[in-house]
Amino acid sequence: MHILVYAYIYAILLVVKQNLNDSSAQKLFREKLLALWPAIKGSLAQVRKPCIRPHCPVCARGDKHPNYLLAFTDKGRRRCLYVPKAMVPALERALKNGRQIEKLLYDMGPALLKEFRAQNPAQTGPAVRLRRKKSRSKS
Repeated sequence: MHILVYAYIYAILLVVKQNLNDSSAQKLFREKLLALWPAIKGSLAQVRKPCIRPHCPVCARGDKHPNYLLAFTDKGRRRCLYVPKAMVPALERALKNGRQIEKLLYDMGPALLKEFRAQNPAQTGPAVRLRRKKSRSKS
């Protein structure tokens, strides 16, 4: 979750410090990233648990009460928090945005490489003629 927050803050700082010589991949990344707020990493699950009231009719029928849990990783350990029902739609949207940011990060590798190769032509390969070293003849 922290990585996504840092990536978002970094993108905001890039907007503030916008350079005229930004690469097209960087501009595209920034535009896509800014549209994906709020974003979190984790999972949301609906669970059913009994309550603590001694004479609850729902629990007496065996139905239990529906609740939502947000599971996430904090400092390498799995954590869970109860989520109020009113917050569930916002968290579902944030989780979806988080997955899209992850995909965006994976897609940036090939895009950056393609841009680099376009700006820096290859020194080897079929497009470059091979230069043979002159062999010295022994006299």
